[in-house]
Amino acid sequence: MATMESLIGLVNRIQRACTVLGDHGGGGGEGSLWEALPSVAVVGGQSSGKSSVLESIVGRDFLPRGSGIVTRRPLVLQLHKTDGGHEYAEFLHAPRKRFSDFAAVRKEIADETDRITGKTKAISNVPIHLSIYSPHVVNLTLIDLPGLTKVAVEGQPESIVHDIENMVRSYVDKPNCIILAISPANQDIATSDAIKLARDVDPSGDRTFGVLTKLDLMDKGTNAVDVLEGRQYRLQHPWVGIVNRSQADINKNVDMLSARRKEKEYFESSPEYGHLAHKMGAEYLAKLLSQHLEAVIRAKIPSIVAMINKTIDEIEAQLDKLGRPIGGDAGAQLYTILDMCRAFDRVFKEHLDGGRPGGDRIYGVFDNQLPAALKKLPFDRHLSMQNVRKVISEADGYQPHLIAPEQGYRRLIDSSLSYFKGPAEASVDAVHLVLKELVRRSIAATDELKRFPTLQSDIAAAANESLERFREDGRKTVLRLVEMEASYLTVEFFRKLPTEPEKAADKNTPVSDRYQDNHLRRIGSNVSSYINMVCETLRNTIPKAIVHCQVKEAKRNLLNRFYAHVGSKEKKQLSAMLDEDPALMEKRDALVKRLELYKSARNEIDSVAWK
Repeated sequence: MATMESLIGLVNRIQRACTVLGDHGGGGGEGSLWEALPSVAVVGGQSSGKSSVLESIVGRDFLPRGSGIVTRRPLVLQLHKTDGGHEYAEFLHAPRKRFSDFAAVRKEIADETDRITGKTKAISNVPIHLSIYSPHVVNLTLIDLPGLTKVAVEGQPESIVHDIENMVRSYVDKPNCIILAISPANQDIATSDAIKLARDVDPSGDRTFGVLTKLDLMDKGTNAVDVLEGRQYRLQHPWVGIVNRSQADINKNVDMLSARRKEKEYFESSPEYGHLAHKMGAEYLAKLLSQHLEAVIRAKIPSIVAMINKTIDEIEAQLDKLGRPIGGDAGAQLYTILDMCRAFDRVFKEHLDGGRPGGDRIYGVFDNQLPAALKKLPFDRHLSMQNVRKVISEADGYQPHLIAPEQGYRRLIDSSLSYFKGPAEASVDAVHLVLKELVRRSIAATDELKRFPTLQSDIAAAANESLERFREDGRKTVLRLVEMEASYLTVEFFRKLPTEPEKAADKNTPVSDRYQDNHLRRIGSNVSSYINMVCETLRNTIPKAIVHCQVKEAKRNLLNRFYAHVGSKEKKQLSAMLDEDPALMEKRDALVKRLELYKSARNEIDSVAWK
């Protein structure tokens, strides 16, 4: 099995890595790896001796001191046991700077606190992260929280009492948080802020360690044996008594190692606490917490690993959605671009084929828009008796026709057929607009493309350029259909028309009166019947031509020219096309780092936990 120090040290390293990557919540951060790993929160009222207990555990004088509220931001303190060498400290906000002078550490904590809260008595829930590396510490993560208070003092908002309690609760509410409840021995334990809060969040006492400070300051003739032996207030874990440095010792700069020796001498020589001396003092407290932390970590390894595996799966899925990092060589970049194009093309075809909405609008052009446009053509006016007479008369010139006005018929038919060009071209344009909209929708719906705004624009431009070519082909083809109808009339239609003898026209009759109304009406009716026949033909052939020239071509060759164009580009040009959205790149980079962290954590836990 892994040694205690290696297991706790591993957790410390993982928590440190989580902190660097921002994978923690400072008391929030539900579901983060940082929150899943156990740590120790130091809770107590103001002036309860919290800071002195921490300094005793570390063996260094490094925390700001003063009256009233001194700890105004959470201090996440990670202790890393080293095999030897000098002691030093590092702050997360100053990662490249090592502090070997612990007076400078104290000043840095004060300065960093003021940076967020200002030189006021306000508090902030933004934690300060400090790591201390020393051969004199045990591997441990401690969180020093602002001292609980009952009233606001001058310069503090009225809400300060609730603000501090809510901040403390945001840490100790976590089931993985071990509570170090600090209470001064010279006050009634029943009124202890720390014990009261611990009882609220941990009624069973499984997570709570009680610490009594200021035993040497109790009134003469009194002692705290009943508390320390668990008779006055029982916890699942033993109470630990601490004797901190006196103010005189602090003024004399008595170092913490000397203070530890004095503390040990105090308990061993005390008539009240001598029998408890072996389990009193800061050194014993540190070892007790470390042993308990190791047991908690070991018990929670299965759930921690399960949480890590679940998070790895989630991050992998997010990365798949965002897209993996691209190789730096031109071949990898070209492959990525072509892969993005294929993904877009697949979505575009789904729109056309009905897998996605939008393609049905093309059928709407053929089934609604085209028939409606054909129906609105002004054939009634064009084939009115007045216009028929005018066209027939002009076609005859100075000599009237002998049997049937063939030139008049042809002119009427030609001029009527020209009306079909408008609806034909309008149908081409309508389908073109639908296809352009489907290109826009397809680009937006292609998840793989979202990370490449420049490539999106390039694909859109290339696709729209192809659609313009297809539209021109479609326009030429439908106009050719109309022109074909005018180029060669269907003779059989006219041969089947009923004929009747016509009266010879009187040469002395004016040209305007040359044709009788029933004769003109019959000509107009015959032309109208022929135009209706052609209309039905075009109603079927125009959609065929549009689908062939525009829709089918869009499905087959929308990006063909773009593929050839991309294949001739240099690496620098390909890189420019794959210029990602900076926010998306930042998000993916953060996910990659988190993924590496979680995989590394899983591997380390596997390698250490079961040795």
